[in-house]
Amino acid sequence: MENKAFIYSSKAPSNEQMTKFKAFLKKKYNKDINVTWLYSTAFKMGFRLVYQNDIFDYNLLDKLAKFEQDIKSVDVDDQNIIPLIKEKIDGFNYQVKARQVGKVLSVMDGVVKIEGLKEATYGEIIHFESGVKGMVQFLNQDYISCILFSSDSEVHQGDKAYRTLRTAGIMVGEEFLGRVVDPLGNAIDGLGEIRTDKYYEIEREAPSIIDRRSVYRPLETGILTIDSMFPIGRGQRELIIGDRQTGKTAIALDAILNQKGKGVICIYVAIGQKASSVALLVENLRKRGALDYTIVVAAFASDPSSILYIAPYAATSLGEYFMENGKDVLIVYDDLSKHAIAYRTISLLLGRAPGREAYPGDVFYLHSRLLERSSQLNDKLGGGSMTALPIVETQASDVSAYIPTNIISITDGQIFLESDMFNSGQRPAINIGLSVSRVGGDAQTKAVKKASGTLRLDLSQYREMEVFTQFASDLDDVTKNLLVYGKGLMEILKQGQYCPLKQYEEVIVLVTALNHLFINVDIKHIKDCEMKLLAHFNQNESLLCESLENNKTLDEATKVSILRVAKEFIQNYLKGLNDEHKGN
Repeated sequence: MENKAFIYSSKAPSNEQMTKFKAFLKKKYNKDINVTWLYSTAFKMGFRLVYQNDIFDYNLLDKLAKFEQDIKSVDVDDQNIIPLIKEKIDGFNYQVKARQVGKVLSVMDGVVKIEGLKEATYGEIIHFESGVKGMVQFLNQDYISCILFSSDSEVHQGDKAYRTLRTAGIMVGEEFLGRVVDPLGNAIDGLGEIRTDKYYEIEREAPSIIDRRSVYRPLETGILTIDSMFPIGRGQRELIIGDRQTGKTAIALDAILNQKGKGVICIYVAIGQKASSVALLVENLRKRGALDYTIVVAAFASDPSSILYIAPYAATSLGEYFMENGKDVLIVYDDLSKHAIAYRTISLLLGRAPGREAYPGDVFYLHSRLLERSSQLNDKLGGGSMTALPIVETQASDVSAYIPTNIISITDGQIFLESDMFNSGQRPAINIGLSVSRVGGDAQTKAVKKASGTLRLDLSQYREMEVFTQFASDLDDVTKNLLVYGKGLMEILKQGQYCPLKQYEEVIVLVTALNHLFINVDIKHIKDCEMKLLAHFNQNESLLCESLENNKTLDEATKVSILRVAKEFIQNYLKGLNDEHKGN
């Protein structure tokens, strides 16, 4: 068998062709090799030559497809189109494509060691004879290791493994909008196969500094606390961090809902979550009309670590397709803590040395090369953007742990959610002292920027005074008023889920609150007063609301009008409460 080769084709080769095959093998291996033909319907327009661990494929259909692609790539506006087509035809050749075949040495928890594929490259897709696919993750002098994209029960020691010369990737396109897919691009929503001919590698180089421009447009979340104090710009990377069950996903979901009608494509990446949780989120998006502009990429907790590992990269490639076509994208990674754990699992199985908290040394590069792909492209490249909202879960609010500190150093700011605030009813439970946006006012509209004014400073003074007055029994009037004002601001910042505010509503609330107009309203009535105030503006001051929404500026005359209407409304509201109280 060592001196025997096999030809697979649907038609027996002629004597002349057999002579050429033998000559080819003698030239390559410097010895005479016997050639045997075997019938195969898989090669109706070509053949496969197999000798030991080497495979040589020749398929005319592949060559014709490449030739068609080359012809289509010719610039039709070029005056020398005929010579260019002739050049393509002259260059059309029938060279045989060779690929290596290896042998499986071992299979362990989804990681396969293979010998005989020394020329394989990092990230290349490997096919196994059972039909299972894997991705090269470790290169050694004697063997390579790859991770499988499905159960390892179908791969056994001694099985053949084939190179594909293709880097792992995902199909991309408009067809994915409104769909739920796995990280390999397969539909899992029961709505049929997604058909597209565009292919992006999952590991792509981030845009260079020359390709970018600074963040200059706001991405409004509809959450008053964030838009007023920690604004997010299109092309920014803002971390959402906090303990389990503190409302991290709720903030991301509200941000997605608020993009309705704003031309932003949203991608939600579920990493290591329960299928029931993802199904509930998808249903909420569908009910509120947000699924039409959203893609959900789901890697469930029951999936192999390899699927969890590639999920955010595959989703980012989907987003890059839209960004490179001049569109704005919002991508939510929920969450990168589980992604890091999946990578740690893979790395330990691959035999990489563990470091801090058992993570390998390159875990920082894991997320930096992912998040760097989110950016604001310059106008020459279409001006598209991709905004990243990575989510990270902490343990006991410990932001100094390995993964949180890594991602904090990569992103452009963080929104820190505090368990104590959440449990006390302050939702969203955003800690104003630990949260920050490094883009700042550049990511705000002029109206919100002017309206928010001293909000953060006022809240900081209130929090400081609140702690101090816990030990004081007698308070002066100034301190009492400061505490009442601060409590009112905290109450105004409370916001229910699925209730994002429009930009003009945020401006109206901020102008009214920061001018102390709510100070006489009892704390238990403030939210009711706020909602009724906004309803009053929508019903009776529609021109003012439209002006704020369209112009996105707040001039002095508009501010005076808001204060006049708000003052009159609150006076009537308080009067109504008093009359109701007297009636009871």
